Order: sequence, then C-alpha cells, then structure tokens
Amino acid sequence: MDEAADQTNNSQPRFERFSDLLESIRPDARGRVSLRQFDESLADRSFGTFLVLFSLPNLVPMPPGATLVLGLPLIFVTWQMMVSRRNSIWLPESLARLSVEGRRYEVLLARLLPALRWLEQAVRPRAWFYASRRAERLLGAFCLLLSIIVFIPIPFGNWLPALALAIIGLSVTERDGLGVVAGAIVGLVSIAVAGLVVFAAGALLAMLL
Repeated sequence: MDEAADQTNNSQPRFERFSDLLESIRPDARGRVSLRQFDESLADRSFGTFLVLFSLPNLVPMPPGATLVLGLPLIFVTWQMMVSRRNSIWLPESLARLSVEGRRYEVLLARLLPALRWLEQAVRPRAWFYASRRAERLLGAFCLLLSIIVFIPIPFGNWLPALALAIIGLSVTERDGLGVVAGAIVGLVSIAVAGLVVFAAGALLAMLL
C-alpha cells in the first residue's frame, strides 16, 4: 500500500522551483544571459516567473531613481496579465534580445537567491482558484496597480508592493491559492502605506507654502 501511494505521489507533476530554474540557466555561446532564455524556459509559467524576476531587484538596495527603470518591466508584464488572450507572456524581439554578461548575472543571482528561497519556503500547491481567465484579469489589474506604485519614486513606498508582487508571482508559479491571497493582503497594505506617504508629503508641502 505504501509503495503504491509513493508511486502515485511520484507520478504527480511537480513544479520546478523558480530558484532552481534561475540557477539552471547558463550563459549562451556569447557568454551572456538573455530574456529569450527565460521566456523559453518558463513556458506557461511565464507571467508568475517574470513577476518574480522583475520584482526581486526592487527588494535589494538600489541607487535612487532605480525604480523608474525596474518598474517599467513590471508594468509591461502585469498589463499583459490583464489584457492578453495568451496564457504566457509575449516579448517583442527587441526586448527578448536584451541580455546581461554571464558573470554579472551570477553576481546578481547570488544576491537575489537568499530572499527568493526564503519566500519559497512558504509556497506550495494548494487551494488553487486562478484557473479562469476572469481571475487572471482581476489579478493582473491588481498587480498592475502595484507595479505603478513600484514605478513611482515614493519614499519608503516601493519595497512592500515589490514584495507583494514577488509573493503573488511565486504563488502563481506554484499554484498556491493561499499564497496569492497572502500576496494580495501585503499589496493592500502597501497601497495604504503609499497613500499615507503621499498624503503626508502633500500636507507637509501645504504647510511650507
């Protein structure tokens, strides 16, 4: 009985962890890692994994104004989540060819993997409700709002929405419905925090003028 159960469990499809997938990508013949390689490796998991890919750099210290650059890819991905008829991301040729030197990719990966693996500890397939296209569009609209907040240079207002997007992206790749809910809660808190920061800054300017 136990052996039969083990065989049944082993026959069930298992999703490769995103951190393992990132580590498996190697530089091409030119010694570079391109977005095309990610697109080909991710297949129908590309929305969630590109969310993680573009969210993680916002979770590590970056120079001021970096979110203006790092937030644009998030807007591109989440817009497609909301409006696209495809179940995977579409990359224009000019964007698919973008690449980074293999050594630089390894350095960046070493900085990102600890945070990613910390998030992965709590994510597993469960309570999945994201199968319908309507659910995809609603989640895409919410993620688009978070991406816009990441893009806008709000003091102390970018880290939380980026974390929410990373949690949602990981949860989508692992088919974790509870993880999506947790990410949405973090996202709602981040929206409230960003709103308070903007309101406080406006009130302070009004006092000074």
